[in-house]
Amino acid sequence: MIRVAAINPIHSRLRAMSHIAATLPVLLSVSVMTTRPAHAQIAVFDASNFAENVMTAARELQQVDNEIQMLTNQATMLVNQARNLTSLPLTTLTQLESSVQQTENLVSQAQNIAFNVQQIEQAFTSTYGSVPSTASTATLVAGAQTRWENSVGGFEDSLKMQAGVVSNIPSDASAMTSLVSASQSATGALQAAQAGNQLLALQSRQLSDLIAVTSAKGRADALAQADTATTEAESQALYSQFSTLSGYVPETVTMFNGN
Repeated sequence: MIRVAAINPIHSRLRAMSHIAATLPVLLSVSVMTTRPAHAQIAVFDASNFAENVMTAARELQQVDNEIQMLTNQATMLVNQARNLTSLPLTTLTQLESSVQQTENLVSQAQNIAFNVQQIEQAFTSTYGSVPSTASTATLVAGAQTRWENSVGGFEDSLKMQAGVVSNIPSDASAMTSLVSASQSATGALQAAQAGNQLLALQSRQLSDLIAVTSAKGRADALAQADTATTEAESQALYSQFSTLSGYVPETVTMFNGN
C-alpha cells in the first residue's frame, strides 16, 4: 500500500529550499555593495546572472514541488480506491440458507394433502364435493373420518409452520444487528453495498417465511371449510334416503304360542 505520509518530509524540505533560494539574490547584492576590495584587482561578479540562475533553480524546485503534490494526490486516490474494493469480512449466507431449509422441510412435511395441485385435485374428487344419494352409511362414515384427519393434519401443519418461523426471530435479530453495525463501520463502498445486499437477503427470507405461514394457515382453513361443505352434502344425501322410505305398514304379529 502506498503511504502518503512518507512524502510530506521531502515536500517540506523542498519548500524550505525554495524560500532560501528566493532570498539569496537580495543577500548577495547587499554583500557585494558593502564589501570593499582588498587588492587593486577586483573580481567581477555578475549579480544579476547569479540571481537569474537562483530564480531558475527556485522555479525548478517549485515544479518538483508541484509534481510531488500531484503524486501525493494520486497516492491518496489509490488508497481510497483500495478501501472501496475491500470486501466485507462478515457474511450471514450460511445462517440464511439454514433458515430457508428449515422452512422448506416444514412445507414438505404437509400431512395427507400436500402443497401439490394434482394431489389437491384428486382429494377433492374422491373425498370432498358432492355426495351421491345412494351412498351407504359405511361410505359416509369413512369419508367423514378422512376429512376429519385432513382437517386436524392441516391445523397441526399450520402450528408447526408458525413455531418454525417464530424460532427464526432470535437469529434474524442477531444477523440484522451485525449487518447494520458492519454497514455503519464500512471502510469503502464495496463493504457498504455487501452489507446492504445481505440485509435485503434477510428481508427476502423473512418474506418467504411469511408466505409459508400464510399458506399453511390458508390450507388449514380451506380444508375445514371443504369439510363443512361436504358434511352439508352428506346431510342432504341422508335426508334424501330417509324421504324415499315407504310408510309404516301394519302386519299381524303372532305372540305367546299363537294367541
